[in-house]
Amino acid sequence: MKYILSLLLLCTIANVAAQDKINWITMDEALAAQEEVPKKIFMDVYTKWCGPCKMLDKNTFSNQDLIKYVNKNFYAVKFNAEGPDPITYQDFTYTNPQYRPDRKGRNATHFFADALKLAGYPSLVFFEDDGNLIQSVPGYKTAQQLELYLKMIASDDYKKVTTSTKWQEYQDDFKSKFKG
Repeated sequence: MKYILSLLLLCTIANVAAQDKINWITMDEALAAQEEVPKKIFMDVYTKWCGPCKMLDKNTFSNQDLIKYVNKNFYAVKFNAEGPDPITYQDFTYTNPQYRPDRKGRNATHFFADALKLAGYPSLVFFEDDGNLIQSVPGYKTAQQLELYLKMIASDDYKKVTTSTKWQEYQDDFKSKFKG
């Protein structure tokens, strides 16, 4: 009995600790998880040399409200747009054949980053719960700025925002609940 209680305590501590950070996984892991439990994907596309990408990690992705919301509503994927890891998406395997591990600074762009047609780094990319691309959002965002996109995507409100006027109204009506 004492062993079972100790095991339960360790599991509880591990679960609480896991909520202190975003549960990042790979794109392949997220797509596989979607087959078992459908959930949208939130992807942080970064590069090692990108200053605003590092600011996202330090400032935005450390916000406790954001962490809880992302972990509850999305599979969170961290993707190095200049990394070597293959990604199989919609029956095609994307690679980075020009990647050089000894290279300092910028590296070759991963073919999956090219396929997403990103406007720059960082980019925050959202996918439906069946894996289909919804939209990418370029640039650094505070937790409160990102909250708007996270909640709009999670609730499917983005399907109703079809004009620039509706987008402006949505932004004007949105009330952030994430603490700063």
